[in-house]
Amino acid sequence: MDVFDTPITVVGNVLAAPEWRRTRNTNALVVNFKVASTARRYDKETGRWVDGDSLRVRVVCWRKLAENVALSVMVGDPVIVSGRLYTREWTDEQGQKHLSYELEAVAVGHDLARGVGKFARRRGAASTDVVDGPGAEAGVAGELSDPVDGPDGLPDLSADELFDDEEVEPVEAAAESRLAPATVG
Repeated sequence: MDVFDTPITVVGNVLAAPEWRRTRNTNALVVNFKVASTARRYDKETGRWVDGDSLRVRVVCWRKLAENVALSVMVGDPVIVSGRLYTREWTDEQGQKHLSYELEAVAVGHDLARGVGKFARRRGAASTDVVDGPGAEAGVAGELSDPVDGPDGLPDLSADELFDDEEVEPVEAAAESRLAPATVG
């Protein structure tokens, strides 16, 4: 990031499924999705948690991060996104000017305070520079792009196949096995 970028980390939930696109100028793979972050506070008068102000932002992921996000993130998932926040001005078909907030991600992960996860390192995929065909005109991060079904060259495994069906070890047993002193023999 540059000196004058606005770095930010957003903790929230995925609102829209990742959408694949390719830029027209560079053929770079880009995936975008929306995240909502809503403040919560405890209301002593009612004895309940209540929603506060919210932020909805479009997250833009490029190249390898885009591939991994599209394989890993689903609507409703709790995520943590770090990157550069900026505004983008655009004009619709009727000539109306609009302003949107976008977060160009450098890192995206599941919020493990709200669930468990398992990491699977992906081996290098083939180049993601080939366009499968023309698509509808749309802007991503201020650049024209075309929709695509997915990147070329993904490994043979589907997202479900990246993880086996083993059950998660109970927290107490996992902690004990990691904290147990090693025996030297």
